Amino acid sequence: MTTRFSAAAVLVVAGLMAGCGGSGGTTGSTGAPAGSSPAAVSGKVADGYLVNATVFMDKNGNYQPDAGEPTATTDPNGNYILTVDPADVGQYPIVAMAVQGVTIDKDTNQTVANSYILSMPAGAVSGTVSSNFISPMSTEIHELMATGKYSMQQAMDLMSAQLGLPAGTNMLADYMANSGSATGQTMHTAAQNMANLMGSQMGQVMMTSGSGTSVDVNRYRGMMGAIFSNLSSVKGTGAGSQTAMTTLMGSMTSTLGSMPVGAPFRNMSASFRGMMGGSTSGGTMMGSGTGGTTGSTSGGTMMGSGTGTTGTASGMGGQMK
Repeated sequence: MTTRFSAAAVLVVAGLMAGCGGSGGTTGSTGAPAGSSPAAVSGKVADGYLVNATVFMDKNGNYQPDAGEPTATTDPNGNYILTVDPADVGQYPIVAMAVQGVTIDKDTNQTVANSYILSMPAGAVSGTVSSNFISPMSTEIHELMATGKYSMQQAMDLMSAQLGLPAGTNMLADYMANSGSATGQTMHTAAQNMANLMGSQMGQVMMTSGSGTSVDVNRYRGMMGAIFSNLSSVKGTGAGSQTAMTTLMGSMTSTLGSMPVGAPFRNMSASFRGMMGGSTSGGTMMGSGTGGTTGSTSGGTMMGSGTGTTGTASGMGGQMK
């Protein structure tokens, strides 16, 4: 059964944090062995900066905080500090959970209406102070890399192409700190829209059983693939982008809802369209997006559109070849 985060689910997160030694501030539990010197991993979380978001080192890849995983809560400026085993830095992704009714988005100064999950790839995690910015951009880069087909730089290049940004744009940078630039504004607007799309699928990707809440990884990655494939269509503030977002929300709800809950993990590279050297066919296509190089699609019903460098992209359906 799929459901939204309830008050009970929020208490589960809080209980996990207490069990891990989380302070409820910006410092969390240490993952360092007894007698060793811990390392600090710090940064910020945003679509706009997020307050009271749960941040953790996801050692088992299930997108939820478990006992023994370093955990923290973002402060009034969206900052977090994780205290970890130095050997773990760069080995595991950092995940942030925006919790419905608890986490505050400083863009609106209101609690978020729906829960959603953000992350950053393990290879980007650094012990350098305040260098670990978690956002919808870093989340897509993490998921692109999780297909096993793309390096971090290739994933960043694909994201910048989807957003029409200059080649070489650092897609892991804190765009909030660069909000005065055209690049920062483009990234911020796209991140806001991506977070809204992610939150709209809360009931499809977050599962409640008894008093526990879990994330269905296959559905989550299918959702992120659909968002990536349609990013060029839903990145802006105009009426066209808003219409494309509404269409995509409905399409994702239908498609994700048809995926079996709790199925064994499978590689979701087929959900990411418009990537380098890929061609796809068949299935239902939700919009077209920018391609990396030499991508093409065919089949299905297209909803929404976008333009980019070379090739086109579809949402879910078909197979990556």
